[in-house]
Amino acid sequence: MNKLRVLALSFFFATAAMAQSSAAKAFEKMKLLAGSWEGKSTAGHTVTEKFQVMSAGGSLMSDLNADEPMTSMFYMDGDQLMMTHFCPSRNQPRMKATVSPGGDTITFDFVDATNLATPETGHMHRAVYILERPDALAEEWTWRSNGKETKERFELHRKN
Repeated sequence: MNKLRVLALSFFFATAAMAQSSAAKAFEKMKLLAGSWEGKSTAGHTVTEKFQVMSAGGSLMSDLNADEPMTSMFYMDGDQLMMTHFCPSRNQPRMKATVSPGGDTITFDFVDATNLATPETGHMHRAVYILERPDALAEEWTWRSNGKETKERFELHRKN
């Protein structure tokens, strides 16, 4: 009977590990970004970014300095990968991730925001993380204001 119980428990834990959501796998992959990054924007500006795993692995913080410094927090909410972006425009968009089939592209789309006067007020509306290689990262950011979108891409490489 003990062998049967051990076999059943082993099957349960193996099944649970395989059933990990694509969002949870993407979050684990994003945590591997921990460290310092640098690169350029499509506008030719120098970009630096530091990722830091926080809260005993429960969140990932990004401090991005492009034209202005901004902070984003990544975390799981149930089986959804979420991002809260603390913008220099003093609003805080919350975005939910979708993950490409291969897991290399993680797209965060606007859900809602705190401190946003109206939906037409300028805010970050989308952020796409393209995890090309362990030492290369591309980010595409979309700013939306009055129904118009502006996009900027950052090409980064790992400093350490």
